[in-house]
Amino acid sequence: MTERNEHHYTENVQDHLQQVLHLLEKHALVETVTHRQELPRDERHELLDKMLHKRHLAELREKLEELHPADIAFILEALPIDQRLMVWDQVKADRDGDILIEVSDAVRESLIATMSREELREATEKLDTDEIADLAPDLPQNVMRDVFKSLSIDEREQLRAAMSYSKDSVGALMDFNMVHVREDVTLEVVSRYLRRFEELPDHTDQVFVVDRDDRFKGVLPINLIVVNEPETVVGKLMLTDTIRLNPDEKAVQAAQSFERYDLVSAPVVDEEGKLVGRVTVNVVLDFIRAESETDLLNQAGLREEEDIFASVWKSAQNRWTWLALNLCTAFFASRVIGSFENTIEKFVALATLMPIVAGIAGNSANQTTTIIIRSIALGQVSQANARRLMIKELAISGLNGLVWGGIAGLFAYFLYHNVALGLVMTSAMLLNLTLGALVGIGIPMIMQKLGRDPAIGSSVLLTAITDSGGFFIFLGLATIFLIR
Repeated sequence: MTERNEHHYTENVQDHLQQVLHLLEKHALVETVTHRQELPRDERHELLDKMLHKRHLAELREKLEELHPADIAFILEALPIDQRLMVWDQVKADRDGDILIEVSDAVRESLIATMSREELREATEKLDTDEIADLAPDLPQNVMRDVFKSLSIDEREQLRAAMSYSKDSVGALMDFNMVHVREDVTLEVVSRYLRRFEELPDHTDQVFVVDRDDRFKGVLPINLIVVNEPETVVGKLMLTDTIRLNPDEKAVQAAQSFERYDLVSAPVVDEEGKLVGRVTVNVVLDFIRAESETDLLNQAGLREEEDIFASVWKSAQNRWTWLALNLCTAFFASRVIGSFENTIEKFVALATLMPIVAGIAGNSANQTTTIIIRSIALGQVSQANARRLMIKELAISGLNGLVWGGIAGLFAYFLYHNVALGLVMTSAMLLNLTLGALVGIGIPMIMQKLGRDPAIGSSVLLTAITDSGGFFIFLGLATIFLIR
């Protein structure tokens, strides 16, 4: 990497985005001015070519060549569709595959739609087999057939293996680009072997040790190769007590291992003890980021990641499912209120206080469910400790209900000078916060037991339950104690 490129790679990606936007604005300005010229059509096109393609698009191409594929991916995701496709056209063809891997699924779909079968094949063939497997779900079948035919026999087997694992497994995260040696060779042999590489695979902090049948024996950290005598045999230095992953293991568990033990890479070993691949920290970080984004979307009731510049129709469809459910629960809440019309008519102050009861309980329930979802993700919640956890959350909600319910009750008393109303307010807050704690724990636990993501629609369901429950509890208590 040149010094110039190193400088650009360390710039703020927002700076890159602003520079690209500036070039696109100049491009649009020149195009607008050109089309306003009172010239014959052929001359206008000739002027457009000279002013546009030879200058601003050339500057844009030059800028893009300096950027890392991840930075280009960020820029593409931040641009409206027309500008995105214009930038995509200026990217060198030999970088298409690397960028497609980096962009989000939603944006990748819009880019692939503009590419021909041949362009897709060429872009995909330049990727490693594990990256091809990541891209495969978004590629047309005819492109995948072409790519499959172009691979060697070993690469085909690797691709089949990578595509056979579920997307949330270690097998989906692993790559096959690794260095392994035998335990009966010396460090001198290992050093000569490593020098044959033009460059070592990314994140190679250790060499994997296998026997003649590729069964995993241990790891040899790179630093041990450097500081020990060349005549030392690998078997004497290798570490056998090391983390090893199984391809069918949940990717979340692998991510926890990387975080807990500060791993840079880890071997993936099958049931027969054979080394089949490795997982590296950069892939784990990408997985954690993607999982976090998915959890945020699920909590809001969104079905999938959304391209922020997608069409109105497509974006609306993505949001319909839980909006429809929310509408149903809103109708239910309105009927709860409607059933207490007589109570509200006789004591109008209830209408102004109802949102307080529902709002505070909804916020408390969201706090509870966020803690539970995080604990489930970290593997800290089990059937053995679920009961104790529920008791603790109920105790917290009880304490909060007494404290903040008491404050709300005093507020109601000072406003309306009615002791009974203040007591009803306090009692309703206490009961609704308790309800919020129950559903805040119950929804994620039930989702986990059903094998679903605990975060799916949690905020939507919590709001619905705490609103309806809060209205019912508050108005019910008011009917009993305030209306005679």
